[in-house]
Amino acid sequence: MIGTLVFVLIFLAIGLSVVLAAMRSGRKPGGNGPESPGKRRAWGLGLGVVMLVLGIGLPALVLITNSHSHASDGAGGAHLNAAETHGRALFARNCSTCHTLGGSAAVGRVGPNLDTLNGGNVPQALVLNAIAKGRAQGNGQMPAGLLYGDDAKDVAAYVARVSGR
Repeated sequence: MIGTLVFVLIFLAIGLSVVLAAMRSGRKPGGNGPESPGKRRAWGLGLGVVMLVLGIGLPALVLITNSHSHASDGAGGAHLNAAETHGRALFARNCSTCHTLGGSAAVGRVGPNLDTLNGGNVPQALVLNAIAKGRAQGNGQMPAGLLYGDDAKDVAAYVARVSGR
């Protein structure tokens, strides 16, 4: 929204400056000849400064005000901590081809839909168990030991946080 507003304001300012420059014919209102070179130079420098401020200053302001990182924004407005954010990246790389999870825009068809599994409330312990042991004792479609240690915990925390949202 703010980006669109700044974009429109920049073009409004440029258009207004072009119109104002066009309205100045280079002659004084009384028709007493052209303006002095000093006045023309001042007008040109002023216009250049305005264009620099609008061209560099406003975009810089937009970048500063939009500096909020969306990496910690989860599905359904959930705020993810650092471990859950890391778990989201690991889920996308290791799990999203088989599982459906709206929080990761994953639409896998092989494994269970994690948004509807257990009523959309997937416990962290269930995910940790599935990662460690696989399914069907590791002989099913999900092999055992896909992730270990903190990586497995991070994925489990992420899935538990966003499943069903």
